[in-house]
Amino acid sequence: MAQIPNLDNAPINLASLREQSQKELLNILRKIRGKKCLVIDPKLGGSLSLLIQTSLLKEYGVELRHLSAEHVQTECSKVLYLVRSQMKLMKFISSHIQHDLSKGVQREYFVYFVPRRTVVCEKIFEEEKVHHMLSIGEYPLYTLPLDEDVISFELDFAYKECYVDGDTSSLWHVAKAIHKLEFSFGLIPNVRAKGKASTKVVDILNSLQVEEPVNTADMGVPEINTLILLDREVDMVTPMCCQLTYEGLLDEILQINNGSVEIDPTIMGGQQEGKKTKVPLNSSDKLYREIRDLNFEVVVQVLRQKATSMQQDYAEVKSTSQSVSGLKDFVKKLNSLPEIARHVNLAQHLQSFTSKPSFHARLDIEQTILELQNYEICFEYIEEMIHKQEPIINMLRLLVLFSITNSGLPKKNFDYLRREILHSYGFEHMSTLYNLEKAGLFRKQETKTNWPTITRALQLIVDDTDTANPNDVSYIFSGYAPLSIRLVQHAIRSGWRSIEEIMKLLPGPHLDLKRGASTSSSSFDIVLGAQSNHDRLMDGRRSLALVVFIGGVTFAEIAALRFLSSQEGMGYDFIVGTTKMVNGNTILETLMSNA
Repeated sequence: MAQIPNLDNAPINLASLREQSQKELLNILRKIRGKKCLVIDPKLGGSLSLLIQTSLLKEYGVELRHLSAEHVQTECSKVLYLVRSQMKLMKFISSHIQHDLSKGVQREYFVYFVPRRTVVCEKIFEEEKVHHMLSIGEYPLYTLPLDEDVISFELDFAYKECYVDGDTSSLWHVAKAIHKLEFSFGLIPNVRAKGKASTKVVDILNSLQVEEPVNTADMGVPEINTLILLDREVDMVTPMCCQLTYEGLLDEILQINNGSVEIDPTIMGGQQEGKKTKVPLNSSDKLYREIRDLNFEVVVQVLRQKATSMQQDYAEVKSTSQSVSGLKDFVKKLNSLPEIARHVNLAQHLQSFTSKPSFHARLDIEQTILELQNYEICFEYIEEMIHKQEPIINMLRLLVLFSITNSGLPKKNFDYLRREILHSYGFEHMSTLYNLEKAGLFRKQETKTNWPTITRALQLIVDDTDTANPNDVSYIFSGYAPLSIRLVQHAIRSGWRSIEEIMKLLPGPHLDLKRGASTSSSSFDIVLGAQSNHDRLMDGRRSLALVVFIGGVTFAEIAALRFLSSQEGMGYDFIVGTTKMVNGNTILETLMSNA
């Protein structure tokens, strides 16, 4: 199955965005004539695998390498570096050039920054005295389609940079990415934003529209009707909960990277361990598309039914003399056998985790924390995890969830847990705890918690959730409706004015505004009512909302938006934009001392 996702069913022409990015990369390669060694920042390697086939690069005389501290081994006289603007990477490149000089090797060097160059990085080249040997350019890759309804801005550290380091440069990239989308699909007329980072992105977006306007007169009706921007900080509860959809669990247990998982061959039925195999996971796999957003319990039943049905068909073919057309139908069904086998193997592997008593104990304590049912039991559970030295990331996820829902911990409890963590896991985690405090994820309690009020007003806890035939997004977490998705529901249906008091209890400012020729860029706090006829496009198609998560989105939240879109009476399709695909572990890993 192809690693590059099929975008034919995307609600807007994402394939054209991908083609444009491919064309820009090939133009760079074309400019550097003859054989060349393309040295890729490892993080970008995964991104490019969703954009262009390696075989096509080779047609352009490219020899591929990954950038590291190790010097580049190549016979090519031209070396092209494709890198993000990170100081560490500039040091690697400088060291490579200095090594070549010391060996008397003469080469031409090209550095292309993704998505744009920075003064700081160029300064390093000057300090290392290699600047004069470099040709510098930019490869403006701002958006990367991960699937037909998901685009990534590929900003891995946006959450930490914004909330711990105070570096907001990633916000300019997000605004620029959205502005580029507007050049293709029209100026987005309705904008709602919640959180410091999101409202800042709107400011930058308005500035970009003044500097480099999207011509609204020539473009007709905009293809994207509404932009909803949400800071990850507004809802840090959701990523700390264990995702219970099939795709969410695959990410929790195997970690999905760039639309695929790397797994041991034994998981897929191989006889022995060996080199990891890459399994692509995107809409091109019809069965995956059908089951990825279902609660995992349901997925197991669906796969069992499909396998049983195939078995019955086979028995029938064997026992009867089928007509040619009957055999043809059976052969068609056989074509889906590899997909069924693949997901049966993956589901079986997931089940080896989900069937453990420790997994269910974990879900129970999560639910107890969310419902603020028994402070002492939750505190003791986390304390026990620390004393048993359970993996620090598992403990921190629960600790953060506990701290957020309680608006921090009483000073005595806070100091005690902090001390126990350092004794149990080592004092090298002082910076981890400092980062968590700075991001507001583990802190002392200064006010009474607002969580019960928020939970009641937005109906976040739903009893008697039917995971097999859901009628609410709470099926995603077997009884918890993601706060972020409830905010999107309100934004789409009636604007945020109806929950104004609740919005004030959540971190950061919020705004609703209309954009376009008839309104000024400062028209804040305009209430955008429930979807009316003018929200629909002229040709009767459903309206489209771009929901952007600054700081990352989980697969569970994407599943919830797809579910919302499928509900009767919801006249919207959704495209998700994100700085990165995340789960509780990956967010916390960026804050860990060794990150």
